[in-house]
Amino acid sequence: MDIRIVDSLETIEAGQWNALNTDHCPFLRHEFLVALERHGAVGEHFGWLPHFLVAHDPSGELVGAMPLYEKHNSYGELVFDWAWADAFHRHGVPYYPKLVSAIPYTPATGKRLLSLNNDTQIQVRLAKAAMAYCHEYNFSSLHCLFVQDRQLTLLEQSGLSTRHDIQYHWHNPGYDSFPDFLSILRHSKRKKIKQERRKVKEQNIHVDMLSGSDLDEDQWDLVHRYYVNTFVEKSGHATLNAGFWKEVGSTMGEQIVIAMAYLDERVVAVAVNFRSNSVLYGRHWGCHRKTASETPGLHFETCYYRGIEYSIEHRLKRFEPGAQGEYKMSRGFDPTLTKSAHWITNMEFRQAIDRFLENETRAIKHFHQELAGSSAYRKNQTP
Repeated sequence: MDIRIVDSLETIEAGQWNALNTDHCPFLRHEFLVALERHGAVGEHFGWLPHFLVAHDPSGELVGAMPLYEKHNSYGELVFDWAWADAFHRHGVPYYPKLVSAIPYTPATGKRLLSLNNDTQIQVRLAKAAMAYCHEYNFSSLHCLFVQDRQLTLLEQSGLSTRHDIQYHWHNPGYDSFPDFLSILRHSKRKKIKQERRKVKEQNIHVDMLSGSDLDEDQWDLVHRYYVNTFVEKSGHATLNAGFWKEVGSTMGEQIVIAMAYLDERVVAVAVNFRSNSVLYGRHWGCHRKTASETPGLHFETCYYRGIEYSIEHRLKRFEPGAQGEYKMSRGFDPTLTKSAHWITNMEFRQAIDRFLENETRAIKHFHQELAGSSAYRKNQTP
């Protein structure tokens, strides 16, 4: 097998790359990753330099790959290692650049080692090649973020250390309808959700669920404008431009689900979701700021309740609405452990970080158990 680094995914044929994406994850599609490159969401400006690891067999067929970026900061990763970078700095050792296997700005669980037919031998060789690349080019570390459990085991066996965090996911055991889902919640939680939804309806707001393929250019411009509003309100960088949204809407719109909220005939809020065959991923929210402040429950209706309804209707198994937010628990989302895998090139720092991870893991798992005791579901009814 020939394993090498490519600095742009545009050098790889889309069909061959997508053949490795056996879970049909929208964020691993060639179209999504290339759009990030073409529209400047990754590159020198934001400190995400593509270094995709690709493996070809003797006939030249692409048989494995690893989305990989050279990072000169920790922005957009959502697995926070600022303390590690500070420790390196205080000891006069550079932490950047580092290698990160992740989807930029996307805290969604998925594969980081791709191979035809899910060949684990190829996946292990990719992990080992990434570690060797760290040594050869003096990267401080390798980080694989939001990794599926099945691949986490392979990474651990290759020498990487596991880090845990908590997100809040909604799970679908096979509900027939939204009222069916509500029926197994505690009375107080069920009542609260009904009240929030009723308040939105009383404001004459209705929400349509649209496929990304159905939006025209003007609608994508509006999506982008509201997306930017969120960053203006909360600070941060709006890394995705209007060109990005229009491109992915054109090339993979069938995997984009837009919740569009209308007051009379005017769009006042949007929630951008992506979907695979089995999972809905909530990614971005934006709104007309005045309308949002005057409409209690608009955010919950657009970002959560409509996503749950969509997941039930389309028989999706899980809804991941994004990082953080204990408030999601009262709306039927359960605390879920997420995992990442890390390998530090310097042995002394590796040992120190491993000790840190042991303590952090105990604390995270204890917190997870405490949260589980506050579930919105009636006793013995958690999906």
